Amino acid sequence: MTGSKKSGVFGTSRQVAVERGLNEFRAGRPIILASDESVLVLPVDGMTDAGLAAFRQLCRPARPYLLITSRRARTLGLDGNAPIGLAIGDLHDAAAIFSLAADCRNARHFEVVPAGANAGAAIELAKLAQRLPALLIAPAGASARTNDPPLITVAAEAVASFRQTAIESLAIAAETTIPLNGASPARFVVFRDGLGGTPVAVIVGKPDLTQPVAVRLHSACLTGDVFGSRRCDCGDQLRLALPQLEQHGGGIVLYLEQEGRGLGIANKIRTYQLQDAGLDTVDANTVLGFDDDERDYGLAVRMLQVLGCKRVRLLTNNPAKLEGLSRAGIDVSGRVPLQGPINSDNRRYLAAKATRAGHKLDHILRSLTGSGDGSQQA
Repeated sequence: MTGSKKSGVFGTSRQVAVERGLNEFRAGRPIILASDESVLVLPVDGMTDAGLAAFRQLCRPARPYLLITSRRARTLGLDGNAPIGLAIGDLHDAAAIFSLAADCRNARHFEVVPAGANAGAAIELAKLAQRLPALLIAPAGASARTNDPPLITVAAEAVASFRQTAIESLAIAAETTIPLNGASPARFVVFRDGLGGTPVAVIVGKPDLTQPVAVRLHSACLTGDVFGSRRCDCGDQLRLALPQLEQHGGGIVLYLEQEGRGLGIANKIRTYQLQDAGLDTVDANTVLGFDDDERDYGLAVRMLQVLGCKRVRLLTNNPAKLEGLSRAGIDVSGRVPLQGPINSDNRRYLAAKATRAGHKLDHILRSLTGSGDGSQQA
């Protein structure tokens, strides 16, 4: 049984079930994922030894397997363009299973098993919950259906459409004007979406919405924006953007909860650990099973629409942002670069963004070829 589509004031029953499933994942508890087949699903991210033992008991007589993405599989030397399953045998150590999902190196012999029809929905649900895209899965037997308290059942079909549903639910929650150091007062408009997120639009000055508005789509970066991390250029770009918006007669910063290119703060810190081990920012994402960039700009488009902004001039070095907004119907009239300083800690990160992710960072490319004057190098 996958649940009805009956709709009420709080949304459809399937949508509500997805929201509850996300909360269960965040709490480290399993759910039942249902389509033509029903499976038990538990994220390995945050799983304890006690949780693993309880999950095995719930699965009996079936034996759970580990579901990973095709990107993670390739880092383990396995072929495939779709999620795959790995037999975990009698591994009773949560840390050992986590290492199969996230470690840079793994010397184990892998037994590949079918991923199952619900693999895509399971991985999407884990990403929505900002967990690693790696889960334990087993057929949902009688024990799962009679568990006390009852397990949340989520329709796999509903997971596929949930992200768009969450975007469409976006609404303004609160707004006020706040004085800023070194800049004019700005209006902070806080939104709320169906995922529980609170993205913010910071409106600087009084932009003319009949003309292309200067806009910065800024993915939240706790380490860079707040603490001044030297490992990235995020904080530098944000601080460069504010005076430029004023110079353009006003503009908008969309402060989006997309830490670590959409991975979330915990996974971002994990990629930093992998970078410390020698990987670049792109390969670190892949080792954890993620795409190079997991961000979805549909939320930014919806925010602009609610604000009445249809034409923009983007302050960015990332062409993907222009393409994302253009595909969604926003008129992008141009791009303004934001090139921050290069230092010994962010050079490799910026080089990877320029050479592998297509970011327009001419100053880092010049420094790599030795043709620059070095004035931006620390």
